[in-house]
Amino acid sequence: MRVVVYPHSMEIGGSQLNAVELAAAATAQGHEVLVYSEPGPLVDRVHALGLEHVVRREARLRPGWETAADLRRLVRSRRIDVVHGYEWPPILEAYAATRGGIGRSTAVGTVMSMSVAPFLPSSLPLVVGTAQIRDHVRASHSGPVHLLEPPVDARENAPGVCPEPPVDVVGLEPGALRIVVVSRLVRELKLEGVLTAVRAVQELAAEQVVQLVVVGGGPELGTVRRAAASANAAAGRTVVLVPGESPDPRWAYGSADVCIGMGGSALRCLAFGKPLVVQGEGGFFELLTPETCPTFLAQGWYGRGSLDPERAVEHLCCVLRRLRDPGLRADLGAFGRELVVSRFALDAAAGLQEAVYRDALDRRASAPRVLSDTTRSGAGLISYKVRRRVERHRGRVAVDDFNARPL
Repeated sequence: MRVVVYPHSMEIGGSQLNAVELAAAATAQGHEVLVYSEPGPLVDRVHALGLEHVVRREARLRPGWETAADLRRLVRSRRIDVVHGYEWPPILEAYAATRGGIGRSTAVGTVMSMSVAPFLPSSLPLVVGTAQIRDHVRASHSGPVHLLEPPVDARENAPGVCPEPPVDVVGLEPGALRIVVVSRLVRELKLEGVLTAVRAVQELAAEQVVQLVVVGGGPELGTVRRAAASANAAAGRTVVLVPGESPDPRWAYGSADVCIGMGGSALRCLAFGKPLVVQGEGGFFELLTPETCPTFLAQGWYGRGSLDPERAVEHLCCVLRRLRDPGLRADLGAFGRELVVSRFALDAAAGLQEAVYRDALDRRASAPRVLSDTTRSGAGLISYKVRRRVERHRGRVAVDDFNARPL
């Protein structure tokens, strides 16, 4: 098959890393795959994996007809079979680029956010990352909804794989218990937990030699760095280090004693054989153990609590104190590694995705269905855009709103 993979962003993040790594795995299976996207840090990873990169056409709006038309030309010139959009703007543009039946082309959408936009075309084949989201979406989506849990390349991300940190990363403290967070630093879902971790490590620094390393970029990077500066001033040493975004964060995972994370980042922690504290909202921090594992397999690597900020810090301190025991860390790390290898392997996920593509080609929507879906999606998108404009005017718009409203 000839496939276009279209991530929603090329910043370092779980959904787009999955897109790129699955594209490479599909190429290894013998398919012709190119990545269509804006420029960004992940483009280096695309080239390193031997994939072709085509720069996305800029548009005044996103999703935009200019981008959809550019994709449509690409589909025609390359005789593309499947255009695979990741997250809702690329999904809509992929659908627009293939509607009306250019040859035998079709669109597929993957949503790794914590909820699915209700205005996606109802007949479009969708892929989601948790059983809970799949079951919820199936109730209102007429097309197939597939489950593909976020995959991990367990060879590239493994115990013993630990590249040197970038030369501009200074201040790592040898001998400290190193707690690592690799995350996009955005307000939705992520910021609250990262700031809680900063405050918790500030408190723990009075009891032991500990250091929190937060790797990632985003609009809230400055907020996190200010919190880190405050914690370091209170402790009298660098107990929180925030080096920013790293194109290859494996040095951070590989050097960690403990990881805090959610989603795809949580699974990468496990691939390195590290004990994992799953981060959520409302003070949710839960240690992955054989007992808590079934919950995360059902709902995803995230959770919701009901703690105020002070109690959240106390709770996280208690969780992290348990991990002072090196024996417990080793046992939990081995458990997590085995879980990733047995359930989240990249090769198996690539096989499932190939089946999704073939099924999508077999069940392309009829022209009347395409017209109905286009009308419904267009009306839903307009309503959403109007609501966003009102929220922006009121000063309470979310940057990543479908992650801001998880199930």
